[in-house]
Amino acid sequence: MRKVYVLDTNVLLHDPASLMRFEDNQVIIPIDVIQEVDRFKHEQSERGQNARQVSRLLDSLRNGSSLAEGVHLDNGVELRVLCDPNDPLSSSGEKADNHILRIARDIQRQQPQLPVIIVTKDINLRIRADAMGLRAQDYESDRVFLSDLYTGHAELDLPAADVERLRSQKSLPLPDATDLSPNQYALVRPADGSKGTVLARRLGAEPRLKALDRFEEGVCGILPRNKEQFYALDALLDDDVKLVTIMGKAGTGKTLLAIAAALHQVLVRRRWRGVVVARPTVAVGKEIGFLPGDIESKMAPWMRPIVDTIEFLFDTAKGISRKTDLNGLLKSGVIEIQPLSYIRGRSISNRFIVVDEAQNLSPLEVKTVITRVGYASKVIMTGDPYQIDNPYVDSASNGFNALVERFRPQPIAAHVELRKGERSELAELAANLL
Repeated sequence: MRKVYVLDTNVLLHDPASLMRFEDNQVIIPIDVIQEVDRFKHEQSERGQNARQVSRLLDSLRNGSSLAEGVHLDNGVELRVLCDPNDPLSSSGEKADNHILRIARDIQRQQPQLPVIIVTKDINLRIRADAMGLRAQDYESDRVFLSDLYTGHAELDLPAADVERLRSQKSLPLPDATDLSPNQYALVRPADGSKGTVLARRLGAEPRLKALDRFEEGVCGILPRNKEQFYALDALLDDDVKLVTIMGKAGTGKTLLAIAAALHQVLVRRRWRGVVVARPTVAVGKEIGFLPGDIESKMAPWMRPIVDTIEFLFDTAKGISRKTDLNGLLKSGVIEIQPLSYIRGRSISNRFIVVDEAQNLSPLEVKTVITRVGYASKVIMTGDPYQIDNPYVDSASNGFNALVERFRPQPIAAHVELRKGERSELAELAANLL
C-alpha cells in the first residue's frame, strides 16, 4: 500500500538524499521546511553543506516540472512541496512543527484511505503527532543498531587434521558452507574437543584461511594481551588492508594499538611517509568557552590525549626514542596531529591516517574523511559507540557504525571489536558498570 510521508527539516539536514529513499510512495515537504533549510544554508558546517545540497537537489527536480503539483522520480516517489492552504506564506510566526502537524492532519482527512506518516528526528514532535492521532516515526534508513553491528571475528570448529594443516602450512582452503566476510577473523579449534587452537583470517575475498603470525617482539613495545588485540594488530600491519575500523569500550586499547602500528610502520618499517592523527573536537560535558592563543594553543587540549599516547609509546619503544624525539617529528611533519575539521579539502597520500573517536562523526563526515584518502594511504578509525558526546548522532545513527556495515563485504577493509578492557581493573569495572 502506498503511503504519504511528511518530512521534517531535521531529516533533510541529516540526510539530503532522504527524500529519494521512500520508493513507490508520496513524499511531502512542507514549505516551512524549505524556509528552515534556507536559514541554515550559509553555515560553514556539515549542516550548512547539507542544506545547500537539499536546495540544489530540489532545484534540479524543478526543471520542467512543478514541485507544487508533484514530481515523479525514477524510483516511484511522487515528491511535492506543499503550502498550508490556510497560511501559504507561514507569516504567523508559528513554529514550523505546528504547520507540519496541520498539513499531515489535512492530508489524512483528504485521503483517509492512505496512511500519512510524519518522519522526524524530533522526539517531541513525534509525541505531539501521536497525541493528535497522527502517525510519526524516526528516520531510520541509515541506522545500524549495536545489537546488529558486525564484530569482525567468529569461531570455527574444524576437523583436527585441518586445524593442524592450518597451523603447519599457515594456509587452508576455506571450508564449504563457512560464512566468513572478507578479512574476517576466526578462532579455529578442533571439532573433537582436543587442544590446539589457531588464530586465522579469511584472506581478503579469497576462499582461504591464513594463520596469523605471532608478534614475538611486539609493536613499539606493545604486545597483544588477548585474541581481539591480536586480530587488530594483524589488520593494522597488513599493507593490503587499506581501511581498518576498531571498535571497543574505554580501556580496550584501540587508540594505543592504532598509533603504535602507525609509528611502527612509519618509523621502523619506513612503509609510509608520515602519520596523520585526527580527532573531532567534541567536548565532554559543558563547554568552558573560547581558549586563548594561536591555533596550536587552542587545539592543544583537544589533541592532548593523542600526544599522551605517542609519548607513552616513545617511552615504551626505546629503539624509536633513541633515534628521534616527538617535537622533531612534529616540526618535520612526519607526525601530524590535527582537528578533523582540517581534513576537508585535502588529498592525503602516502600517509598512515588514524582517526580517533570516530563514533562522534556523522555518516557524511565519515564520507568526507574517507574520500580525502589519496594514493598509497591507509586509514584507521577507532570508535566506541557506547560513549558518544556529539548531540546530533546516537549509538545507531553515527558514521562509524555505518562505515563498518557498508565496508563489511569489501576485501580492502577489516573490522575488529575489542571486548576486554586492559587499561586497569578499575577502568574495566567502570566501563561495564557505569
